[in-house]
Amino acid sequence: MMNIKAFSLVSAVERERLMGDRERVTVECVECCGRNLYVGTSDCFVYHFLLEEKMLPSGTVTFTATKQLHKHLGFKKPVNELRAASALDRLLVLCDGSITLVGMLSLEPVPSGARIKGATAFVLNENPVSGDPFCVEACIISVKRRTIQVFLVYEDRVQIVKEVSTPEQPLAVAVDGHFLCLALTTQYIILNYSTGLSQDLFPYCSEEKRPIVKRIGRQEFLLAGPGGLGMFATVAGISQRAPVHWSENVIGAAVCFPYVIALDDEFITVHSMLDQQQKQTLPFKEGHILQDFEGRVIVATSKGVYILVPLPLEEQIQDLLASRRVEEALVLARGARRNIPKEKFQVLYRRTLQQAGFIQFAQLQFLEAKELFRSGQLDVRELISLHPFLLPTSSSFTRSHPPLHEYADLNQLTQGDQEKMAKCKRFLMSYLNEVRSTEVANGYKEDIDTALLKLYAEADHDSLLDLLVTENFCLLTDCAAWLEKHRKYFALGLLYHYNNQDAAALQLWVNIVNGAIQDSTRSDLYEYVVDFLTCCPDRELVWTYADWLLQKSEEVGVQVFTKRPLDGQQQNSFNPDDVISCLRKYPRALVRYLEHLVVDRSVQKEEYHTHLAVLYLEEVLRQRAASGQDAEATETQAKLRRLLQKSDLYRVHFVIERIRSAGLALPMERAILHGKLGEHEPALRILVHELGDMAAAEDYCLWSAEGRDALSRQRLFHTLLGLYLQSGPSTHDLTMAAVDLLNRHAAEFDATQVLQLLPGTWSVQLLCPFLTGAVRASVHTRRTVQVALGLATSENLIYTCEKMALKRRAVRLSDGKLCHLCQHPFSEPAFVRYPNGGLVHPHCAAGRHTSPSSPSPGTRTSEARPGA
Repeated sequence: MMNIKAFSLVSAVERERLMGDRERVTVECVECCGRNLYVGTSDCFVYHFLLEEKMLPSGTVTFTATKQLHKHLGFKKPVNELRAASALDRLLVLCDGSITLVGMLSLEPVPSGARIKGATAFVLNENPVSGDPFCVEACIISVKRRTIQVFLVYEDRVQIVKEVSTPEQPLAVAVDGHFLCLALTTQYIILNYSTGLSQDLFPYCSEEKRPIVKRIGRQEFLLAGPGGLGMFATVAGISQRAPVHWSENVIGAAVCFPYVIALDDEFITVHSMLDQQQKQTLPFKEGHILQDFEGRVIVATSKGVYILVPLPLEEQIQDLLASRRVEEALVLARGARRNIPKEKFQVLYRRTLQQAGFIQFAQLQFLEAKELFRSGQLDVRELISLHPFLLPTSSSFTRSHPPLHEYADLNQLTQGDQEKMAKCKRFLMSYLNEVRSTEVANGYKEDIDTALLKLYAEADHDSLLDLLVTENFCLLTDCAAWLEKHRKYFALGLLYHYNNQDAAALQLWVNIVNGAIQDSTRSDLYEYVVDFLTCCPDRELVWTYADWLLQKSEEVGVQVFTKRPLDGQQQNSFNPDDVISCLRKYPRALVRYLEHLVVDRSVQKEEYHTHLAVLYLEEVLRQRAASGQDAEATETQAKLRRLLQKSDLYRVHFVIERIRSAGLALPMERAILHGKLGEHEPALRILVHELGDMAAAEDYCLWSAEGRDALSRQRLFHTLLGLYLQSGPSTHDLTMAAVDLLNRHAAEFDATQVLQLLPGTWSVQLLCPFLTGAVRASVHTRRTVQVALGLATSENLIYTCEKMALKRRAVRLSDGKLCHLCQHPFSEPAFVRYPNGGLVHPHCAAGRHTSPSSPSPGTRTSEARPGA
């Protein structure tokens, strides 16, 4: 157990001031009301002193007691109790079984002689229930056996209110409202004198120890319990606080929040009500009185009166913190809530939390420190300032005064221990990262982010890059120098980029790629630069580094043009012609860019399609020259064929001429080109006779027939069939190809023409699929035509019937008949009649194709006939 100095014992009235040289006179009771101190003695005198409190330069408190008056009460018995009623300007004095009312200043009995007789002890109700401001409530232990009486005491009279019987003889009493807390002969009880209900608390033996009953707050009492315990009890008969452990022979107790003070034969002990721990012990022999008066604690021996002066809570808290007793300091600070104004408490408590946090931080208790810093709303710069050079040069921060801790910097705190220093820095990184997005960072974001960047760079932490690629408030000048010092050039480039200095960022990254400076942060930095420039809106910057990118890698570098986003701002960033002009020195990049335009973006421009076809062709020719004429088709040749086949924009004759001038066969490509010119027979002849590729010839017919009418498709397949049926060196292969063509695509042929072309030696079984399909198609066609003819005949019959019905019906036309459209009369017997019976002029009907009573077109039936 560690002691703190919560109180100091100061003499208030010395023996000489009280009784002079009268050795046998002793102090029996005391009362204090404001500056007025009253002392009752064993020789029936009451002394009135005026207390004056002074603070010495050393910080200690002294009291000077000036004697105002002393009065003998006229009895031979000692003064037992004194109680001041300042609202009435009266002092209640218990002596020789009577309570007398005397003036507080004159000490003269009231003229009416009002007094209460037959009392052995009394207390005043500090929570009165009468509601009358001109009286006080007194609760007395009557000389009547097992009786408590309640009186109203006025300025010059007394009035009994209640007389209550108790189960046993009461020895001590405390009162709060209607509730009496009584020490009986064998137990403590709570008694409601208004309802008569009682609640047993706990037993004790009055013969072994002196009972103590003290009201310590609203509806709460302090009692001397068994086993040397100070017990707390509410009017409900329960305890809301843990008991305090004091000595077995306690003779008095008082409360000065947050402390419970107990007096025994040799000591004054101080316990905390917050954690029940003993905080202080003061030697004090021969003491027999301990009472608290409105926060002032007075103790007395038989010869003198002393005051326990509490040290300010702030000093007590600081003493605890200086002793590293963090939990006790926090408990004491929390308990101060009820003693000081709210605003002052908040300031005190926050500061205590912050100081406690630094103590835990110095002890490397980082979790506890973090919670204390956050609860105490610490200005995070206090923590940053422990680390030299972390705060930005623009910061105007100065440490709190008085200081929150005793350390100049982290080096002093850790005493140069590098491992401890590293742990402290890791904690700071974690803490700053947590608070940077909270309200704690408001107003200090530049300080926090700058410090965090410096810590990350120094520790080579992965989060450095995350900080720089998200929103941050790092001070450019400070951070740039710091990153350069720690050779974090890639991160420095990110910092430049965040501050809109892309040119500086790119120059750094290019130097890293070129090896001019060393930074291994990213092994794919070249690709990163390509991606960066791909999304860069600054066209001049892209052109500046385009050649460098392409020289490093044509295939990757060209992505700066091919992968650019096509949103509204970027769509026309680069003119394709300008890009093509730039890429002429880089053939592979040029091909990839043209593929991007033609294939990926489907740009419909002849120049790009022709250019790409020529580049493909040149590459194919180069490959053929290197590997021979009979080499397998390469990927480039496959791309060339796809382009020639799919595109309709390139200059076909130009490409054919380039192939011819190159002196290479390229039969497949020539076939496709002939097909583009509509020269299907030469194209198919190349495929069939030069290449002998029947599958390619069939595919040619299929893709050439896409989107064409039935007659054109039929003509194409008949051409291929004709080539198959021509005699040649591979007659058998051609015959089988012809059979397969007919059987697979029977619907594309005119069976009549095919049968005329086929050799008579072919068996029906050979052509069974074709003939079956042809017959089925012929039957289907004939039946479809018959159905259509029948429907047309039926429709014609219906119209004929309707016409005959109309002709049988008379139509009357007279001079008074008006045209339904123009509302003019008919001048000649010519008209148009609508199905609804409406008649109009022929010229009106010619300009209006809807019925007068129907807005829908196409319902007109016209007939011109003479009027009846």
